[in-house]
Formats: sequence, structure tokens, C-alpha cells
Amino acid sequence: MRLFKREDYLEKIRGFYHDDGVIKVLTGVHRCGKSCLMQCIVKELKAAGVDDDHIIYLALARYGFRSVKTPDQLEAQIESALKTDGMKYLFIDEVQNVEGFEEVVNEFRAEGGFSIFITGSNSYLLSGELATKLTGRYVEFEVQTLSFKKYREMKRFLGQEVDPNPSAELDHYILEGGFPKALDYPKMADKRAYAGSVIKEIFEKDILRRVKLKNVSVFNRVRDYVINNFGATTSLANILSDLEKQGVNIKRETLNRYLQILKDAKIISKCTRFDMKSRKSLQDEQKYYLADLSFYFALNTDNRINYGPVLENIVYNYARSLGYEVGVGRIGKLEYDFVIRSPEMEYAYIQMAMTIMSDRSTEEREYQPLEQIRDNWPKYLLTRSAPIQQRNGIIHVNIPEFIREKRAF
Repeated sequence: MRLFKREDYLEKIRGFYHDDGVIKVLTGVHRCGKSCLMQCIVKELKAAGVDDDHIIYLALARYGFRSVKTPDQLEAQIESALKTDGMKYLFIDEVQNVEGFEEVVNEFRAEGGFSIFITGSNSYLLSGELATKLTGRYVEFEVQTLSFKKYREMKRFLGQEVDPNPSAELDHYILEGGFPKALDYPKMADKRAYAGSVIKEIFEKDILRRVKLKNVSVFNRVRDYVINNFGATTSLANILSDLEKQGVNIKRETLNRYLQILKDAKIISKCTRFDMKSRKSLQDEQKYYLADLSFYFALNTDNRINYGPVLENIVYNYARSLGYEVGVGRIGKLEYDFVIRSPEMEYAYIQMAMTIMSDRSTEEREYQPLEQIRDNWPKYLLTRSAPIQQRNGIIHVNIPEFIREKRAF
């Protein structure tokens, strides 16, 4: 089987391939490509000379392994490898299918000589329990759906046509989404149906099996509300008020719990407001962004693109994929889209617009917040498509080219 290589993730993981002291945990929304990524790692190990008998690959959701449900049964699948000399490579896909898997994983990590990779249900792996049960000896790699760059590359990999107009191709990406499997379906209706099935699968596998919901219909109303209002500045109070107008009455604690469930299942991510003067996050003001834009279009029949929140969502996910922390920016009374911080504690400021060429007032509105920032960190104006211009040291670039070239901020 031909595998599409996600080089951006493989590059991050390679340094841990032969580390038997740290468990490698691949997380990400359902169907984003975690299993394929693990298979790519196996392929690279074999290409580097690792023999088949040194690799144990357990796909617990597939035929042949679905009966493995207990720690003893899981251990029995692995223990024969103890007789093999040298480093062994253990891959467990959908590890949450075994209740109590942690004791087995910890056992083989402590045994030494096993480089361990696992994937599984995100609501479990990200709930905070894993850090305790794996005794802190793991490193997480968060896998996202396809970026615009990888979307184009995978289309070429599959022999599909790529629009030579970057802006037009970006619109295709927005409407189709970034789930790898969606590229197998030529019709838009089928792509939407697939995205809808992913939402249903997350609900049934990640959520219902793990948490108790007193009122499923209310939870679904909260889920749909947040998805339909992605990119909008909001607060718990605002969401409660809007839901009440729709006839949905829930407590603040319940709403907060539902939002946490959606975040743990990787459907949404929360982006809090960051005030540059105080250097503090304002926890009562935030925006929510989607793991994949297809979630929005799967719930709506309207194909019109609201470029404001859509471009924010794309850049937000792209910045996070590069390892940046992202906050909604404020300088005094002026707001700009994002302030980002690199792992090296360096900042950058980002403003986004579909275009700045419609009229002079639009240009002024987009540039003014960035021009009010007096420090020397980089400032970016990102647009969907516009002639590049220079103004007061602000870096203007179009989003399709920026992501396609995998540029850092």
C-alpha cells in the first residue's frame, strides 16, 4: 500500500524513534491520519534496516486484534518479542480499546529495549489521566488534518488536479476540508457526508463511551452552536445568553463541562485573549476554532465563505502546527487577530483580511492596530489574495503562498 508521507510530523518524531525511555503518544482528531503516520514510521524503520521480527504492530480496531480487550490479552500479544535481542519497536493503534492498557505499556517501557508508540481516543489521551497513569514518561505529538500545503501535495500524490491559481485552490481547500480520506470522494456531497460521519464517530466513540451526558440533545445544541460560531469573540456568559434565546437553559458549570468535552475530543480549540500591556491572558474572553473547517460545512448547506473567521481558523491551526502558542491580541482599545509566541519565547503579531484593496478605509483598519504596537517583534498582515505592499515595516504576505512555502513567523 502506498503511504502519503507527512514529513512535517515525521521530522518531529524521528529523534525519538530509538528512545526506549519515553512513550510516543500520537494525538489528534479522529481520521486525521495518525494510523497512517505510524505506518510511515514502521516503513522508515524497515528501510533503515530494522528486521520484521523487531517490530510489533497492533491495530486494535482491526480484524485479528478486536478480541484483545484485557491487559493480559494485550501482554500476550507482545511478550513473545522479549526473546528477541536488541531494540524492539512496539506500535499500538487505538490503544484505548484495552481497559487498563497503561499497566502493560508501563511494564514494557520499564523492561527496557522497547521503543513504544501509541495512538487512541483523544478524549481519553488528553483528559489528564494519561499523564498520571504513564507516570509522566511520554511525549505527545499532536497531529492535525491536512494543512493547505499538504492538501495540495496529497492531491498530486493521488493524481488529482491542482488549481494553478493559489487563491482558487485555497477556496477548494476551505470547502472540502483537510481530512485525508475526503480526497477519495469526487463529489462535494460525499465529502460533506464523510465529515458528518466523523463528527458522529467522535460522539459515539470518544464521548458517549467515556462521559455521562444527562441530556444528549442539549449537548448537541451546544456543539452545533460553537461550530457555527467559530472565530467569534465570546464568553461563557454570552454563550449562555444566546442559548437561552434559542430555548436552551443550562447551568454555567454544565456549559463549561460540555466545552471541555469538545476540546478533549479535538473538535474545537480555545484561543484566549492576550493583553500586551499586562502580558496576561484574559480568560473571560475567547474564540473557538475548529479542528477542520469541514465540520462547519457539514452542518450547513450554505457554501458561501465568510473569509474573516475562515482565514483565522486556517492561520490559527497552521501556527499551532509550528509549535506556537496563539492568543487573540489587544493593544489598548485596539484589537488585532493574533499574538503568537514561539517555543523560544519570541513574539509576532498577525492581522488578517480577505483583501486590503477594496478601499482606503479597509487598508487603514487592518494596518492601524499593528502600527500602534511599539516593540520590535515582527508584525504581519496576511491576506487571501492582494498585491503585496510595504508599510511601516509590516510584513504583507498572501496566505496561500505563506503556508505553501511553510514559512515561519
